[in-house]
Amino acid sequence: MAPEELHRRDASRNMARFYALAIVPGLFGETGLCRTWGRIGARGGRSIVEWFATPGAALERLEVLRRQKLRRGYQPVPSAP
Repeated sequence: MAPEELHRRDASRNMARFYALAIVPGLFGETGLCRTWGRIGARGGRSIVEWFATPGAALERLEVLRRQKLRRGYQPVPSAP
């Protein structure tokens, strides 16, 4: 699955944030949900990987996090063709 990136921008608060979600395979058959976030344009950012026994469980968690971020004002970034 291709990573999904969300952005939140608010010029009045000098805010430009990104949040990326990606499903990644593990070495032993598990499935990971990689979450990366930080300020747009800044070097680095933060990342964490949560491991799940099944791809379905990882997808459920991805959807929960995606809905939370959309409620907080993040917008999906259109993917490049």
